[in-house]
Amino acid sequence: MGLGVRWTLHGDGRTPAPGAVVRPDERLSWPRTAGLGAQHVVAMFGASFVAPVLMGLDPNLAIMMSGVATVIFLLATRGRVPSYLGCSLSFVGVAAIIRAQGGDSAAVTGAILVVGVALFLSGLAVRKFGARIIHAAMPPVVTGAVVMLIGFNLAPVTATVYWPQDQWTALLTMLFTGLAVVCLRGFWSRVAIFLGLVFGYALSWLLDELFGKIHSVHGGTQAVDHWRLDLSGVGTADWIGLPSLHGPSFGWSAALVALPVVIALIAENAGHVKAVGEMTGDPLDDQLGTAIAADGAATVLSTAVGGPANTTYSENIGVMAATRVYSTAAYWAAAGFALLFGICPKFGAVVAAIPGGVLGGITVILYGMIGLLGAQIWVHNKVDLRNPLNLVPVAAGVIIGVGGVSLKISKNFELSGIALGTIVVITGYHTLRALAPAHLKTQEPLLDAGTSGYDDGAADGTAGEGPEPRGA
Repeated sequence: MGLGVRWTLHGDGRTPAPGAVVRPDERLSWPRTAGLGAQHVVAMFGASFVAPVLMGLDPNLAIMMSGVATVIFLLATRGRVPSYLGCSLSFVGVAAIIRAQGGDSAAVTGAILVVGVALFLSGLAVRKFGARIIHAAMPPVVTGAVVMLIGFNLAPVTATVYWPQDQWTALLTMLFTGLAVVCLRGFWSRVAIFLGLVFGYALSWLLDELFGKIHSVHGGTQAVDHWRLDLSGVGTADWIGLPSLHGPSFGWSAALVALPVVIALIAENAGHVKAVGEMTGDPLDDQLGTAIAADGAATVLSTAVGGPANTTYSENIGVMAATRVYSTAAYWAAAGFALLFGICPKFGAVVAAIPGGVLGGITVILYGMIGLLGAQIWVHNKVDLRNPLNLVPVAAGVIIGVGGVSLKISKNFELSGIALGTIVVITGYHTLRALAPAHLKTQEPLLDAGTSGYDDGAADGTAGEGPEPRGA
């Protein structure tokens, strides 16, 4: 079997016929393929270069390693699963917690590397035993809860770090981004986050020109006078140069904070493989384990040199759906462009200069969307939260994760936030399910109907059936 790097020319290589699709093993002409690759890069830019900035990592290295990760993924799946692996936003809250505990970038990447290993091993297990082990260990009620608490746990970061730097820029950027997401169509709606960043950049520059410096908290605890948009680092940055690398460091507390994110990454990969299979008409269930393992291997490699984790991107699914071009050749082109951006320090300086107020407006929407993906998993899989078997562990775990509840185990070790919330959801659900009487495992509504407005037809007391959740 080949590596999926040979493509047949689709038609005349120019424009697909009406209703036709360009399959993963086909391509258009190389200039058009390169253009599609550039489009995929732009589609993932908004979230993919915000992620390393929010985590305190090098954006140049992050973009470069996303290109490397994409190559690893395409080779591992032998060109059957068209996908771009961009920087995962699921670890932003993890990074914030680790840094609040005194950890540095090495501690952050070390914790994420452990998650990459766990993801790789999970992929191997899925390859051997099939996707059923995912549903058995992490039914939708559990997966949705973990994704929700990962997203909502980030709310204090926006409220206390980014928004106060420039509240009016944050508000206007939030409004513009929301309008772009809702009102724009096709490709432009897929790059709404990127457009919001561009808008915020321009607005910050205009406000600096009109009103001068702003007096607010900026990079510390005391309010100071500072420019909203400081491009001084861009002028001194080189055009060509390698990003800075660093090795990881490991600690039990940091690793335990990060490990729950493996659930979100598995859900994202499963949703991506299922969606691509449906679009291309090629059932890809046999590739699920390989895709998960490839994502884990790419994350291990990225974090080993100081980069962030990588994951499949729904933004790129949107581009494929809009263009009906599923050629993996376009993703090879996208990976090439990412590698070129990665060796341009001036590009990284532009990314690093994103004003705090702009990040405040973007993250209000972005973090909320991550959290609500958990609710989407529940809705898609018809999870019935009127059933106490589902409701109790989810209610406890989400409040613990979002509220930052802590459990002190010893003098130097405690569980809190995401880690403790995830443990409560997973162990709570499976323990209660093992002990619950049979009537609690039925599909009938178990609470007073007056406590819920859900339709009876949406009930699913088992919360363990239905298709895989759609990933972020």
